[in-house]
Amino acid sequence: MSDILKSLKGRDFLKLLDYSPEEITALLDLAADLKTRKKNGALTEWFRGNNVALIFEKTSTRTRCAFEVAAHDLGMGTTYLDPSGSQIGKKENAADTARVLSRMYEGIEYRGFGQDIVEELAKNSDVPVWNGLTNEFHPTQMLADLLTIREHFGKLGGIKLSFYGDCRYNMANSWMVAGAKMGMNITLCSSKDYFPDEELTEQCRIIAETTGGSICFETDPMKGAENSDVIYTDVWVSMGEPEEAWEERIASLRPYSVTAGLMANASPDAVFMHCLPAFHDQGTVIGRKIFEKFGLREMEVTDEVFESGQSVVFDEAENRMHTIKAVMAATLGVPEE
Repeated sequence: MSDILKSLKGRDFLKLLDYSPEEITALLDLAADLKTRKKNGALTEWFRGNNVALIFEKTSTRTRCAFEVAAHDLGMGTTYLDPSGSQIGKKENAADTARVLSRMYEGIEYRGFGQDIVEELAKNSDVPVWNGLTNEFHPTQMLADLLTIREHFGKLGGIKLSFYGDCRYNMANSWMVAGAKMGMNITLCSSKDYFPDEELTEQCRIIAETTGGSICFETDPMKGAENSDVIYTDVWVSMGEPEEAWEERIASLRPYSVTAGLMANASPDAVFMHCLPAFHDQGTVIGRKIFEKFGLREMEVTDEVFESGQSVVFDEAENRMHTIKAVMAATLGVPEE
């Protein structure tokens, strides 16, 4: 085990800004090792007898399953606290919640709203706190995506990734950070009204100068795809936003839908990525509502692209579990073998 990996014991995992490129690489290496072990049927029940609390103020399929399976594989029990199962923010503040849970559990995951909440949990916890998603950042998704890209291209440095859609929230923010840290070339494609926070953008550009990466913006979707190795998109309306937000987003972001034509403008071996869930057909209640109201059968990505051979979205989804397992294992302390 590397000294870098050893140094992560006891650390929180709140945002990739807190981690060096070398530390991120160590987590990816550990995730790849844990993935190989699982595929080979090798047990990694290193933390038998430990338990972790999973606070979900925003529900999720992939994040919950990834944390629960990863914890089980590591020998740990889990307690899932959904929006109705926790008093955080209602009858008990984040600081008190952290002080209670850290007396009972060896780790705490939080998925919810402001980054300030998970930061407050970490400040008052005696055990590692892991960010499963906030409005500002989604670091566990980034690790899964980075591992997926590395698996397909054999590297991260120099890879061009173009992100399409609303660039003001957690996914675009996280890609600026992850790309800057790992020496990638990130292009955010959207209308100017949907560009990200200037302060974070400048911070990421400063980081990118030290790693050989870059942060660029483009309003022309076809131009943004040129020479891209990865075309990435996300849902147009964030979880918890009212249905009224759809009309504005659809009008503004419709030109940035990922189509077969857009993919053809990228590199010949480009892959399509999406953190899921995706509105690529009418197989969901929301998808059908959008069709009834706006006449759209697909939104941020067409079904043709989503189901194509270029799509690696389910590789990403699987890698959520392997990378989350690596985060928990590293911050709890991987044992010497």
